[in-house]
Amino acid sequence: QVQLVESGGGLVQPGGSLRLSCAASGNIFSINATAWYRQAPGKQRELVAAITSDGSTNYADSVKGRFTISRDNAENTVYLQMNSLKPEDTAVYYCNADGFDLRPYDSWGQGTQVTVSS
Repeated sequence: QVQLVESGGGLVQPGGSLRLSCAASGNIFSINATAWYRQAPGKQRELVAAITSDGSTNYADSVKGRFTISRDNAENTVYLQMNSLKPEDTAVYYCNADGFDLRPYDSWGQGTQVTVSS
């Protein structure tokens, strides 16, 4: 399995930008896909963006054109570049990795708070 550590959250004004990082350790070659989810107060956790081992990406409609997910294989890190942030982007953002290492697994990071407010 893998262990995930997120960083990069914080407070930003509407229209601003943040970059989140998700550093993976452990059996990184077992990862099939890495994704960012978010959960706002009182709402269910939702998929924001995902990137597969072959580099394919997909995004939630609400963030298309504003967020970009990318991967640095040398650093074992997945990034989420968030531009044109809106108050409705406020949430705890979680990194997730799914893969297979003797059995299927689903690993989560501890989450990082993103607050968009003036």
